[in-house]
Amino acid sequence: MEETNSVVQHIRAFNRFYTDLIGLLNKNLLNSNYSLVEVRILYEIHIRESCQASQIMTAIHIDKSYLSRLLKKMEKADLIKKSPSAQDARAHLLTLTQKGREVFLKLNQASDKQIEGLISALSPKKQQAIVGHMQSIMNLLTINSAEHDSNSHQTE
Repeated sequence: MEETNSVVQHIRAFNRFYTDLIGLLNKNLLNSNYSLVEVRILYEIHIRESCQASQIMTAIHIDKSYLSRLLKKMEKADLIKKSPSAQDARAHLLTLTQKGREVFLKLNQASDKQIEGLISALSPKKQQAIVGHMQSIMNLLTINSAEHDSNSHQTE
């Protein structure tokens, strides 16, 4: 138990370090007028070109009512457009407006520059080491999550 607690504390310390380092706790992301979750919603719509709100909920594990409020706000700000789905009249498709695309691309570029600034003083070998470690973390946590899901279905 003590060893697990130590691991947990190290992970939490890293989370605090990294969120502070890249400014994720600021009210607005990258000196913009948008929060982290709003920018993430723009990203999710951008990578799919169009999607339903349920796809965003699944992708970012966000509460339905919170997402609904954010989508209304973003639609009012002319960042997204909601239109009826051709396949299901009950469903709506979300797409980025021209303004939404411009905002997303500008913030995406700013995020790239921010990360480039963080790693620019590191040698290419150290940059690749960071990428390798991050990929390992993602792989381990994905495997752990899949094993957990598999085990929880077996007990049902």
